[in-house]
Amino acid sequence: MSHIPQSAVHCINPDCQRPYPQPWGNKFCNSCGALLQLLDRYVPLQPLGSGGFAQIYTVWDERTQTEKVLKVLVEESPKAQELFTQEAAVLIRLQHPGVPRVEADGFFQVNLTSPKPRQLACLVMEKINGPTLDEILNNYPQGCPENLVLNWFTQAVKILQELHKCQIIHRDIKPSNLMLRIPASTAPPSQARTGWEQLVLIDFGGVKQINAAMLRRGSSSTRLFSSGYSPPEQVTGGNVGPAADFYALGRTMIELLTGKYPPELEDMQTGELRWRNQVNVNSQFADLLDEMVKEDVRSRPTNAAIILKRLAKISKPAKPGLFSQLQNSASQTSTQATNNFTRVIQGIEQTLADFLQAVSKTILFIAKAFLKIIQACLATVWAMLLSGIGACLGTIVGFFVAYRTILGDRIGELILHQLPELIPNSPNAFGADILVFVSAGLGTAWGLTISGCFGQRRRFLVASIMGMISYGFGWLFWLLISSEQSRDGLIAMIAVSVFLLSLSFRFRSHHIVYALVAAFGTVSIFSGLFFLGFPSTVFHFSPQPLWTELSLPLALFAVVAILMSFWLGVSHYLIVPGLRFLGWR
Repeated sequence: MSHIPQSAVHCINPDCQRPYPQPWGNKFCNSCGALLQLLDRYVPLQPLGSGGFAQIYTVWDERTQTEKVLKVLVEESPKAQELFTQEAAVLIRLQHPGVPRVEADGFFQVNLTSPKPRQLACLVMEKINGPTLDEILNNYPQGCPENLVLNWFTQAVKILQELHKCQIIHRDIKPSNLMLRIPASTAPPSQARTGWEQLVLIDFGGVKQINAAMLRRGSSSTRLFSSGYSPPEQVTGGNVGPAADFYALGRTMIELLTGKYPPELEDMQTGELRWRNQVNVNSQFADLLDEMVKEDVRSRPTNAAIILKRLAKISKPAKPGLFSQLQNSASQTSTQATNNFTRVIQGIEQTLADFLQAVSKTILFIAKAFLKIIQACLATVWAMLLSGIGACLGTIVGFFVAYRTILGDRIGELILHQLPELIPNSPNAFGADILVFVSAGLGTAWGLTISGCFGQRRRFLVASIMGMISYGFGWLFWLLISSEQSRDGLIAMIAVSVFLLSLSFRFRSHHIVYALVAAFGTVSIFSGLFFLGFPSTVFHFSPQPLWTELSLPLALFAVVAILMSFWLGVSHYLIVPGLRFLGWR
């Protein structure tokens, strides 16, 4: 670390009045109070310049004891923030020798408080020691040697192949954004030793993510371009794809071969580059470059693999001997076998991943279905409990009003007077039974309304009235039929009461389905109970009935309420969703 000037620490706050120099070892700027040692690791040394919306610094990495490059976004617009974040994501994702290396934690934010609160986005990347191709071109005013340009061109195409494989286009290829990586100990950074060093593509501030759908739609892009290198579709803000990078790379290589800025070579009438008379190069290489700089996107190579295949033919040596042919054949066979094996492994991995994803989705579906079943069961049980309790309470209240107050006698006299032909030989107290029925209907309706488990509206007044009317009509049907066959009268009473009450609950849809299922299901189970010996003389009270005579009516109305709630739950959670699935809305 002896070569690091320990007194030259630079503040990165763009609004700092005295950013330099800061004493080495200070954690905060003496002028603005901004943090100097970033992440307790990076110490800014000196500015390297500015690029786009960012300021660039050399920083010292305390952890690795190496110099690196820090890029600080000073522009606060949302678009600049988006592009800078995208650049960081691309560089972190790409691990290629032709791209500056960025660690996973190399992108971070620095909070500033003076002179105003703001956040600075920072990106730390590998420092490339070496010249740009623009700097190398200064040493070759007549153009660089063809063999060097061909080597740089091949390396650049391989870098673009990696970028395009990740669905990324650079959009800013030019000599100043192509560098040669030279170890610091071998040569001054302003020149290359051999010209065959590793080529590195820099400045990813204008990168763009692409996909096949975007290219088919022909959507527009942000209008970013470098004059003299970018293709027409990029200059006008149109849709750009990999061919835009090939155009810029072709123009860059032509400039390196001729030593002239591309617009200086353009034909005034057609705009095409007239450069082949400026330098003597391989005709196949020249043809390839001419195709890459065509204004029509469809005339350019479509992908990097095509360019590399043509480059292989251009650099192909003389026809080898028999031994070399056998060696090449064996090498190609081995490569093909390796590729096939790799594809098989990738296929197995993809199949396994798809299988695991399908299993996880199935397990999640089963878990959700199980939870819904549990929820439906709990809701139905809750409705059955409340409706059963409501029916019991209503029956008890009705029995008390009918047989322990004068109201029961008045009701009986009224019914005997109005409907004498229906009950010609019945005692006076017979008509008081209707109070037990309507009160049981009221309690059942209230229990179901309070539960609210089946999407019905909570209208207590309407439910109360319809509960009494429904069970009142049930009493009437029982009255009409019970004189001959008491069991049939109870069946009719249950069917009418349950049907009318279910129909009145105002479910969200399929009202008739709820009513029919509840009535038919409840009656079916009661038919079985009567067949097994359930007493049919439920409402044969004595003239002055005791409370013990209430047990059978109490059981009947409670079971009717419980069964009705059960069948409403079956309709709500099974039958109605099934009908909707079949298309009955």
